[in-house]
Amino acid sequence: MRDPFLTAAIEEAKRGWDEGGIPIGSVLVRDGKILGRGHNRRVQQGDPMAHAEIDCLRNAGRIGHYRGTVLYSTLMPCYLCAGAAVQFGVPKVIVGESETFPGARELMEAKGIEVVDVHDAECVALMKRLIAEKPGLWNEDIGV
Repeated sequence: MRDPFLTAAIEEAKRGWDEGGIPIGSVLVRDGKILGRGHNRRVQQGDPMAHAEIDCLRNAGRIGHYRGTVLYSTLMPCYLCAGAAVQFGVPKVIVGESETFPGARELMEAKGIEVVDVHDAECVALMKRLIAEKPGLWNEDIGV
């Protein structure tokens, strides 16, 4: 059975795709409650910083501290998003997949963040669809 918080992140990713953007979603959780949700809005907002995890953290707002939080993302965070997790002291990141993009796992782990990659088939399929249908957008998103 899939983690319901990963399911929430996938819902965010699908929302981003439906808006014409990149299908990456994220949620921030503490004590079994979602504090913030977000999805990649780079295309929709014309903002290169509007990655899913950044959108999620912005939507969570000021939460005082990040002890006990878990950041979920449908894709292994890039250096920008991993840096945000490090900066705020997020102790755990659960990732839908890293097959299509290896991201910055090593950076997060080197800074003491527990990273769990669940290798979710739906997350892989979302990114493979983007890569096949919009390769230019994918390359822009990963900085190629």
